[in-house]
Amino acid sequence: MLSIIICSRTKQIATDFQENIKNTIDSEYELLVIDNSQNEYSIFEAYNLGIQKSTGTYLCFIHDDIVFHTPGWGKVIESIFAADEKIGLIGIAGATVKTKMPSAWWDCPEENRIINIRQHLTNGAIENWYVGWKDKAVEEVVAIDGVFMAMRKADALLFHEKLGGFHNYDLDLSFNVKRNNKKIVVTNQFLVEHLSEGQLSGDWVQSTLKIHRLYNRILPLAVNKMQKEELKVLEIENAKKIIYLSFTYKRPFLALRIWLKLFLIAPKNKYHTVFWKEFLNLK
Repeated sequence: MLSIIICSRTKQIATDFQENIKNTIDSEYELLVIDNSQNEYSIFEAYNLGIQKSTGTYLCFIHDDIVFHTPGWGKVIESIFAADEKIGLIGIAGATVKTKMPSAWWDCPEENRIINIRQHLTNGAIENWYVGWKDKAVEEVVAIDGVFMAMRKADALLFHEKLGGFHNYDLDLSFNVKRNNKKIVVTNQFLVEHLSEGQLSGDWVQSTLKIHRLYNRILPLAVNKMQKEELKVLEIENAKKIIYLSFTYKRPFLALRIWLKLFLIAPKNKYHTVFWKEFLNLK
């Protein structure tokens, strides 16, 4: 059985959404909606509450603003887990490399992203993101997006509640699975439509630094070993990205902490002059 766990921004999820799950899952399931309309829980706490209440063999954490377009997606999840006991987490969008430098899961070259989702954008557009698929319907990654995540209840993993807030719960679960020597995969065997686009913020930057400190020892991660120089280039690029975001959201001292990490790996990089000009202007 599948336990569907939703952290809901309203007291009840929409009837249409409940019907969509019922009409497409094609497996025995229970629906566990954690009412977070009063902002009582962080998403880490809400998901842990769902885990505690669950009775299913597999746990599916999903957003409350998605639509399933493929009948039988529940059986797909069950069959993927049954095919390989080393698989600990299933998603629909992920990356085959994750840097040690604080960054989002998608902060990597396009050839390292594997995605199958229909995404609504803030400008009103709707795009089908089908990226990175080759011959197989299931591909290994090292981190996934939180819009849809499925894991085995028997693995007894919990979200780290001390992280707090509503960001990076997907990295938390991904890193925890990898730390426990399990595989993470994504599948293109069913299509999910996501009705909203996530937004970055100063809180996201703060959360990203926090979670990378927590899992520092296991990073970086890659499905296939990367050349040392290739990885270093990606680490530098991700440092620049999150420094830029730190400045954008008026968090100069977070930017300084990231710059220190960058200086340690690339002390002669010309970017350091750019950084100090920006930092002294915002400080």
